[in-house]
Amino acid sequence: MDLESLRSDLEETFHAQIPITRTMGIRVLRYDGTGLVLGAPLEANVNDKGTAFGGSLYSLLVLAGWGLLQLKLREEGITGDVMIHQSSVTYSQPVTDDWEVHCELVPSAGYTRFLERLRTRGRARLTLESHIMAGSRVAVSFQGSYVAVSKMQD
Repeated sequence: MDLESLRSDLEETFHAQIPITRTMGIRVLRYDGTGLVLGAPLEANVNDKGTAFGGSLYSLLVLAGWGLLQLKLREEGITGDVMIHQSSVTYSQPVTDDWEVHCELVPSAGYTRFLERLRTRGRARLTLESHIMAGSRVAVSFQGSYVAVSKMQD
């Protein structure tokens, strides 16, 4: 399956299996095999101060890592479940416009070891980082530990 089809399928998965993502206006903007970019409009996620609601920002940050691992498992031919296990987020400045979340696999993150463990033990954990920019500055940074559990094929 090509990258554009994977991108489109992930957006459909978000909207069908996590219905709030449709209301939030979440879009899968780009996927290149190692990085995922999600976007959301301010209008659907605004708070009482006229900036992006912290819960919406957090949700998109979590979904970026979840979505990236979903796509990578699909590329690897692994059927399984991905869940957020633990996370931390830092809100450095308000987000005052539509925003994008960027999440990338970096070689030092241990992705190869994650895949090996998932294939041999049926369960593995990987920490991913995501961020939201405001101009040239990081507005929100996120680190999440995700657990994947493979489903046995018949």
